[in-house]
Amino acid sequence: MEIDLTKRDLLIFSVVLSISFFLLGLVTNDIFNHQAIRVSNNKLVPIYKVDTPEKKVAITLDGMWGSKNTSELLKIFRENNVNITFFFGGNWLEEYPHLVKEIAANGHEVGNHSYTHPHMASLNREQIEVELNKTGELIKDLTGKKPFLFRPPFGEYNNLLIKTCEELGYYPIQWSIDSHDWMDVSTDYIVKRVLDNIEAGSIILMHNNGQNTPQALRKILPELKRRGYKVVPLSKLIYLKDYYVESYSGIQKKRGVEK
Repeated sequence: MEIDLTKRDLLIFSVVLSISFFLLGLVTNDIFNHQAIRVSNNKLVPIYKVDTPEKKVAITLDGMWGSKNTSELLKIFRENNVNITFFFGGNWLEEYPHLVKEIAANGHEVGNHSYTHPHMASLNREQIEVELNKTGELIKDLTGKKPFLFRPPFGEYNNLLIKTCEELGYYPIQWSIDSHDWMDVSTDYIVKRVLDNIEAGSIILMHNNGQNTPQALRKILPELKRRGYKVVPLSKLIYLKDYYVESYSGIQKKRGVEK
């Protein structure tokens, strides 16, 4: 049997077929979107920033290599009467134990930055535990205090890392402002980047051996004070209990507090 289709019939058929594919696409897209939402809701994230009504911020210095700026940094913090949080890796702790003790004696916090500075998201649970435990023991031996703050190298993390941190008693910490001092940019660039983005609850990432970090801090700290901000160690900024961290923003919020 032959089917004789006119141009009009072909046009109608094409329109119906196009509409069918369009409707199918909407349904499929809706399914995928719901799946994406579920995946997003299951994602665990570190603390990037803190939702606080107080004008408090935290400056954090990461250290893995080099100590040429450490003594000057400690002097700057004493002159400005502020305490901050350092994150050190295993090799730094082992190479400069006298400086670690001096840092702690000056009232600063020492957090865990892993032992070998690996890509933490590529490790299994046992490897993660080794990285955290070895460095944690070093910090406790040198400062007398068991660390409970952890910053993953390169800012890399996954759900396994976050869960393992929490099970070992660590608060995983990221940052909301990257000063870019690790790129050896100018002092003015660092200062502008920090001050242009500062807000209550900000966590600022800087580096113990950044070329222009001391010079930048000499300008940043007085200006933060002038603007009414108080620089505190991370333990005085984050909530230690009754909190949650938004999966899409990384902002730590107090439970039961409505805006």
